[in-house]
Amino acid sequence: MADIEQRTLMLIDDEPAQSRLITALAGREGWRTIVVRDSETAIAMLGTRQGMELGAIILDQWVPGDDACDLIAELKSRRPALPLLMLTTSASPLLAVEAMRAGATDYLIKPVAPDRLMQALRMATTREAPRDELQPLTEKMPSNPDFDAMIGASPGFRTALAVAAKAARSHTPVLIEGESGSGKEMLIRAMHAASPRAKLPFRLFNVGGVAANSVESALFGHEKGAFPGAFDRHIGALQHSDGGTLALDEVDRLPLHVQQRLLESIQRGDVRPIGARHSFRIDVRLIVASNLPLKDLVDGGHFLPELITALSGAVVNLPPLRERTGDIAALARHFLARIGEQPGLRALGITDNALALLAAYDWPGNVRQLQAVLFRAAVFCEGDALTADDFPQLSSLIGGDAQTQPPVQEGVGVMLYTADGNLRPLEEIEADVIRLAIGHYRGRMTEVARRLGIGRSTLYRKLSELGIGDAAA
Repeated sequence: MADIEQRTLMLIDDEPAQSRLITALAGREGWRTIVVRDSETAIAMLGTRQGMELGAIILDQWVPGDDACDLIAELKSRRPALPLLMLTTSASPLLAVEAMRAGATDYLIKPVAPDRLMQALRMATTREAPRDELQPLTEKMPSNPDFDAMIGASPGFRTALAVAAKAARSHTPVLIEGESGSGKEMLIRAMHAASPRAKLPFRLFNVGGVAANSVESALFGHEKGAFPGAFDRHIGALQHSDGGTLALDEVDRLPLHVQQRLLESIQRGDVRPIGARHSFRIDVRLIVASNLPLKDLVDGGHFLPELITALSGAVVNLPPLRERTGDIAALARHFLARIGEQPGLRALGITDNALALLAAYDWPGNVRQLQAVLFRAAVFCEGDALTADDFPQLSSLIGGDAQTQPPVQEGVGVMLYTADGNLRPLEEIEADVIRLAIGHYRGRMTEVARRLGIGRSTLYRKLSELGIGDAAA
């Protein structure tokens, strides 16, 4: 902790309000922030005693002086090992590419949630953290919120999609559990797009992105004067979502007293802002996501069992990427195709030795980290296809074993024999073939039927007879 307390952050920003916010957030983690207003002062600061103590730099894209990417390149040329994070309002992948090629460690889109900023700082400055292409970029490429965009053929993943697709068509609450980066937010958006409320209000509320003492007000709202600092009336996320859907991400981080209030709101069908004399009737469909199994939190007294029951009209369990390594090849090619469509980038292939390397890693950041790794590798790739050499940090973490592994097999395959050497029943083999086809063609059922040589109605009949969930109907 003493080492962390000594770290100094240089913020290059001419916006006083944003400077105060970042200074306060960094201060919570022991950072001392030096604020400079322009590029010339920032460059000069590097040569001072304070500048030699810097642990990181945060740069606003619109800082007066040099072009932001030119300034990044200049700062990196003088202090190559110093992590540099870029803040911008632009969601353009082209700017992300330019910033990374200039030397940016990470790329953050404003307004940045406090936990995202702190995560980026921690990952950029922790000595033990994987660097370079393993840096979990917060920049996200736009994606279509539908089930077709959910790539994977592993049985656990297809089961999760089938449950989600069925639940999407109802009005009941849904609980999605899965590790960070496993695709919960994407699945939430796909469910909303497929739901009867698709054209009605939708809000995604990240509990982890709000200070613990502000979550209650953010969810339920407050009246003017309800507490010190409540200078105006505020309508909460629940009331804003009336008639539509409210998605609560990281619901496992809700304080207990807020859990109790949420449970009461669900049971009564109303919401009462802090300081209000009466409640408001609401009709809100809840989809909640948790990074941790909520039942484990109940055992430790950190989550109300009654609230789990109220939120669990349907439960979707998204498996981590390490449990679906057979999907990595399809995911990699899918991401590379999308990356190639971004300005400043081009279509790239990927070799078997690179896929073997990707499959050998355990991916603690799951699918989100895989996408970030591929994005960074594509930015710096000079050939026509990514090879194992394009992932040097990954190679050093895993060692040489991955290089000798056989090529990654596509999909999950179909087993013909049981453990005792006898043939499996034809019905089971047929069910596996259909599951494999659904995954391979990303849930596009018309294409699945065509490739299997059967009619769409026949396919749906077989899905019903064989007990296979349909994640695309």
